[in-house]
Amino acid sequence: MSQGTGRTPASETGGEMPPSPASPPETASAETTEPAPGEVAETKARRRRGRAPHPVDLLRHATRDRAPKERKKARHRSSIEEARETLLGSRRDLTLTELAERAGVPIDMARKFWRGMGFPNVQDDARVFTEADAESLRGWHGMVERGVIDEQTMLSLLRALSYTVDQLTMWQVEAAVDYQERRYDLDDIAARIVVLNGLPKVADFGIQQLEYAWRRRMVAVAERLDNEIMQRSQEPQHRDVLPLPRALGFVDMVAFTSRARQLGSRGLAELVQGFEFTARDIITANGARVVKTVGDAVLFIADDLLTAANVALTMIEAMRSNPALLPVRASVVWGRVVSRSGDIFGPAVNLASRLIDVAPKDTVYMDESTGAMLAKHPRAGDFVQIQQQPATLQGIGTISPIELRWAAPAAHTDLWFPS
Repeated sequence: MSQGTGRTPASETGGEMPPSPASPPETASAETTEPAPGEVAETKARRRRGRAPHPVDLLRHATRDRAPKERKKARHRSSIEEARETLLGSRRDLTLTELAERAGVPIDMARKFWRGMGFPNVQDDARVFTEADAESLRGWHGMVERGVIDEQTMLSLLRALSYTVDQLTMWQVEAAVDYQERRYDLDDIAARIVVLNGLPKVADFGIQQLEYAWRRRMVAVAERLDNEIMQRSQEPQHRDVLPLPRALGFVDMVAFTSRARQLGSRGLAELVQGFEFTARDIITANGARVVKTVGDAVLFIADDLLTAANVALTMIEAMRSNPALLPVRASVVWGRVVSRSGDIFGPAVNLASRLIDVAPKDTVYMDESTGAMLAKHPRAGDFVQIQQQPATLQGIGTISPIELRWAAPAAHTDLWFPS
């Protein structure tokens, strides 16, 4: 497993958007497709039984191969236009030049704003912007003008916001598509039509939940920042030393590549999602934080070594006891890191990544200095450390890993396990 590249975890910003309404939107029904005579009879029969046809039934008919392609396209175009207008709040009728004029900024700053948002470059005369775009740009420019931030920081914050929300909305849509497929036995395209038609109806709720999640997450960050200041205010500060002392670790699925070849798309999705959801729940419920997922692995961080050690061992036990999931291996390292773009960097991250490459399944490996630090902890008796044979780690050299185990079952009765 290789070290990550500094990507922001996808789902740290909030919970999933609720799936499309229980009754899929009317625009997915027969308003653009005449029902067949048999459907009319079935509709009447259902009404006689006191049950009107579900819009999904009509969607199935509308998406059969015999449905005219031009009707499908018309229905799709009307859905996306409605989604655009509802989500953006107005029509896209401003050019880049007009955007800059409305925001009162140079056109070069408007280009930087759009690039920072992560969207493709547009021609100066293309009408793709709205009044909301102008208002946002005006707000960022005001922050720079008042000296609250500089332009470099503005672009960094824009990229953070854009990337995180891009990952969030993609996660939400795919979760909603999966729900529609499972609940109504739809194929992928039919489920996406239902979700697309339902987006305008859940927009306000999604925005409210995003604001709620942002406030909650920011309070949690502020509290950790306050604790960090209190604990480290008496320490000498050196600019040439990485600022954050942390415990961190990787958890990696074993034999993922070979298992993935044997699975279909749904089986693979369930395997990856089962691992990721279980890992996230264990990490956060026991006091650590997810930094990111990296393919078939997850990187986590904790403010103290005891928490990280318990999280890694809990992951091993939880995955081993769930036959639907693959076994895992883990690493734990204490060291200093720097945090940027929602990720962490430093030699400790690289060491943890390389340690996991040599760890057998169902084991947790540490380096010797981390083991020595844990041995001095007041709860060192909760653990057993087993010296392993020297191993050569790529880019690091030869070290002697230490396997970490719990001393006895009673040592971890206070930890959260998946039910």
